[in-house]
This record gives sequence, structure tokens and C-alpha cells, in this order.
Amino acid sequence: MSLLAACGGLGAKTAIAPYDYYRIGNVESPTPGRVRGGLMMLGGGDWPYDAFHWLFERAGNGHIVVLRASYADENQVEMYEKIGGVASVETLVFHDRKASYDPKVLAVIAHADGIWIAGGDQSNYVKDWKGTPVEEAINRHVASGKPLGGTSAGLAVQGRYVYGAMDGGSLTSKEALADSRTGAITLVEDFLRFEPLYSAGVITDTHFDARDRQARLVTMMAQLQESHPGAPLLGIGVDEQTALCIDADGNGRIFSANDGHAWLFRAGRSTLRKNAPVVAEGWRVTAAGRDSRIDTRDWSVSNPAFQSVVAIRDGRLEYTPAIPRRP
Repeated sequence: MSLLAACGGLGAKTAIAPYDYYRIGNVESPTPGRVRGGLMMLGGGDWPYDAFHWLFERAGNGHIVVLRASYADENQVEMYEKIGGVASVETLVFHDRKASYDPKVLAVIAHADGIWIAGGDQSNYVKDWKGTPVEEAINRHVASGKPLGGTSAGLAVQGRYVYGAMDGGSLTSKEALADSRTGAITLVEDFLRFEPLYSAGVITDTHFDARDRQARLVTMMAQLQESHPGAPLLGIGVDEQTALCIDADGNGRIFSANDGHAWLFRAGRSTLRKNAPVVAEGWRVTAAGRDSRIDTRDWSVSNPAFQSVVAIRDGRLEYTPAIPRRP
């Protein structure tokens, strides 16, 4: 009996180590609409439901698969019962890398019209998926023109370069400024390959303004600038309750429940120093808000919320002109 047939009933669960499986809705029903590609990049925190309507519509209002490495079926219940507009939601909770070789897991992912990568600890996704058939399945899903979204850790893994948090911690800007060459900046490559993020050399960051992660992102980008001279590089930090959504034509827009932004950082000059802050000059930041639009052919932003030049001098991050800050 297949996994789909074995797990009947609303909210039914089958625990099969090394993963858990949940589902809600009718997973065997036809997909109602047309499936189109797109990426949803949510910075964490409470969900802006308009962004999920965008994602679900691109999934043909069909079948969503949630991938996570902690907790249980909370996301699928919120999607199906509170947001609505999908035929079914299935959840796979990974507890071990062995799950990424399980044919039943791969069948569930292959069934997805849209994929959602939950929050948590992104190092688990790297450890459980990198170099496995699940990594291949996720990349194949996006390359085939199906949508994918993620929040917090599920956003952190979407770029070409990933802050993997592989040391078990979560680096702060204060710690990055204390040592711009700190080994706590664990950057991962050759993982998920999502266009247009991959070709632009994107590294993402999450909970961006609420957790004051600007200096952290600049320091990570400075390390990449040194290790990959001349390669494309773009930093994207997304605020909480805010989603950057990019459609199949490469057009980006912002959905936000709190007037948040997606911050686009372009590297200038930088010097890394051991046991000392990075020195950065001439970096540029452009923030996209709800009234902005992003053309990912060149990552230009029309009607930006603000623009500024960024520098780090003597361990202090400065904006010229000063940027508007929310209370």
C-alpha cells in the first residue's frame, strides 16, 4: 500500500522513523488550476496571508508539501484551515538524513504542486538534504516551473550562498563586528539552485531589521567577496511578517503585514580583519516596500522605499543618507 493510501483522514499522521508524515485534505484530487513557477521569501514571524494566496494561486490551488526538521503539522493546519484555497497539504518532518533516500518521501515531494520550507534551524536542512535525492527533488521541482516558498530557515537556504549556522549558533551583528573573520560565519555552497537567485549570487538573511542583522549580512558578503573575487554577489535581507515574491517572469513584489521591507545590498569596497570589524565603504542598499517592484533581470527596484550608501567604520554601521527606522 502506498504512503498516500496508508495515511487517510483529516490531519492523519503516520510516524515512520526517520521522519514523520502528516496530511490534510484530499491528496488524490485533481489540481484545480494552472501551476506556474515562483519563489516566496518570507523573513519570519507572523504570516502575511496575501503572500500565501499568491503562492497557492501559482500552485494551481492544488497540493502543497511542507518540509521541515522540527515540530509537527502546525503549518499545514494554518494553510488549510485558516488561509484556505488549496486541495491538500502534506508535511514531512525530517529527523535523520536517511529520510532523504526514502522512496516514499521522494514520492510525496514529486506529488507537490508547491513546496513550503518551514522555519527552524537551517543547519538541519543542510545536514539532511545536501547531496541527497531530496536536494535533487527540490531543485527539480523549481526548475520544472513549480512554486516554492519558505520562511526564516526556509528562506535562509534559498540563495546561492547560505549562512548555514553549522556551528550550532546564530551569529549576531555584534559578534560579526567583533571579528570579521570569525569561524562562526559558516557559508554553504552547491546546495539549492533557484533562479533567478543562483545566477545573481544571492545570499539571504532573515528577521532582518527586528534582529539588527545588517552588519552580519555585510560581513558575510565581505567574506564571499574575498573568496569569490569578481563573482556576482547580492545580499537580500527580508523583514519579519514580510515576503518578497518573485513570479516566473522574474518580477518581484512585496507583501507585508507590518510595512516591512526587502533590503538589497550591493557590495562596495571591504577589508576583513581578524579580531576586528570589517571596514566597508561604498556599499549600496535599496529597500523594496509594498509599493515597489523588482526587476530581477538586473535587480533594479522601481519606487523604492529608501536608498542609501552603507559604510562600516570603527565597528559602526552608517547610512548616508540616514534611513527611516520604524519604532
